[in-house]
Amino acid sequence: MAKLAAIQMVSSADLEANLQRAEALVAEAASSGARLVVLPENFALFGSPDIAALAAAEAVDSTLQQFLSALAARHQLIVVGGTIPTPAEDGRVYATSFVYAACGSCLGRYRKIHLFDAELGDEQGRYRESDSYAPGDSVLLVDTELGKLGVAVCYDLRFPELFRLMQDQGVDIIALPSAFTRSTGWAHWLPLLRARAIENQCFVVAANQGGIHDAKRQTSGGSVLIDSWGQVLAEAGLGACTVIANYDAEEQLALRKRMPVAQHRRL
Repeated sequence: MAKLAAIQMVSSADLEANLQRAEALVAEAASSGARLVVLPENFALFGSPDIAALAAAEAVDSTLQQFLSALAARHQLIVVGGTIPTPAEDGRVYATSFVYAACGSCLGRYRKIHLFDAELGDEQGRYRESDSYAPGDSVLLVDTELGKLGVAVCYDLRFPELFRLMQDQGVDIIALPSAFTRSTGWAHWLPLLRARAIENQCFVVAANQGGIHDAKRQTSGGSVLIDSWGQVLAEAGLGACTVIANYDAEEQLALRKRMPVAQHRRL
């Protein structure tokens, strides 16, 4: 058994306040015995027009990457660092999720592949991530002491073929940093997460933003940990918090032996 944690935040355009809140929540998870924590998408800066400037600064001094590395080393746990902006070659930025080992070394980085361009009937109305963000083009799996860890981000959740590629590479745990809108999250967040856990027989740690960020942007919360049977083990409401549950690797392996779904694929 190992305790895993999703960190839920209500991040703002105040970088320092967000980092302080993230540090406090990770410390809380560590004190509860968590060996892996997942931060939400845009944990360090949300709703700010300064993402390009932050990405440029990150390319020079790696402040946020150093922050995440230090968190992992200080608390001796694996950190999936939500997303931070990093420069793309075309002048846009990538939504990049860095993974750090308990010693503070970087295990890998994932760039969000699927970008949220949609029109919704909420206060924001129209979302065009591709105006500011460039898509990544590769799947990330890293080896950890808890098993093979895969990372996807927010809108990626709607594309099951991405998770099948992870399954092909033997994924055990899927981390999903997110900032789901209130309307889409309350309708689809949990059903999609349970489906990804069930069909791939994986443990899912989904860390969402959860609150009111400004006059136009509300996120859905509900950060959750789901086992490979699709059972919800722990779930948040709204607001900043930590959500913790036990990951049973032996039971997950036993389920895969009893019902070898991956071996039964025909297409």
